Amino acid sequence: MKNYFSISKTAKIVGMTTETLRHYDRIDLVKPCKTDEWTGYRYYSQQEIVRLNTIKALQCMDLTLSEIKEILAYNDFKKIVETLKQAEKSADEKITELNYAKTKIQRARSFYENKLNGEKPKENIFLRYFPQRTILLSTTMEKPTLDNLWNYHKHFYEQLSEPQKDNFSFEDLAGIYEQNGYSRLFATCTRFTNIEGLKTLPQGNYLCADCTEENREQIIKKLFETAKNEYGAVPDFSIQLIVLSGILQWNYQAQLFISK
Repeated sequence: MKNYFSISKTAKIVGMTTETLRHYDRIDLVKPCKTDEWTGYRYYSQQEIVRLNTIKALQCMDLTLSEIKEILAYNDFKKIVETLKQAEKSADEKITELNYAKTKIQRARSFYENKLNGEKPKENIFLRYFPQRTILLSTTMEKPTLDNLWNYHKHFYEQLSEPQKDNFSFEDLAGIYEQNGYSRLFATCTRFTNIEGLKTLPQGNYLCADCTEENREQIIKKLFETAKNEYGAVPDFSIQLIVLSGILQWNYQAQLFISK
């Protein structure tokens, strides 16, 4: 029986259990192509294996077995394509959300590893070059909070109109933009179109310092003094990038534009 596989072999090929395959048989989702009338052994062909792998992929897109069964029963190819497009979009959104969460977890882990190793936070002022950056200012939020810190991208997408959403994507990087007493939370754009609320941060050298919520104002004041006294610069804005430092904890890196 070269072209047929036993239930145990099939389960191994598709990465499922034999009980899962028996359940799929009971609910008429995937039935074996042959059943030995004397032994009752189930056998599957390559066609069923393809179907099982398709089901496994669709389950990763958060579709239920009843929804998958309905999709596989469609005779309308156009309907199948549209359904799969929507499932693919849901999968992309889930991947993006998981990547954001992974990045934040990695930063939190790094913070606790540094504490475990007894490393002290940097307090020095330093110069750093940045390429041109485009940020989108929040229409309402002035600074990060426990409520919005881990899901701030949702806030920025919600302030976009439906046609605009497809033209925007954001780096996992946010901060506070301050200019002449005006303060707004921002997200860094990786893809955008021209709308109100966008700001272009010029490329060039920035005077930087790490700070906490407690000493942020003091450090920024010191940066302005250093910019004027040592570089002859009078920056008209400041940004404070949010640096996650633990679970529901964050610090900042303050930055002042000095020169191109």
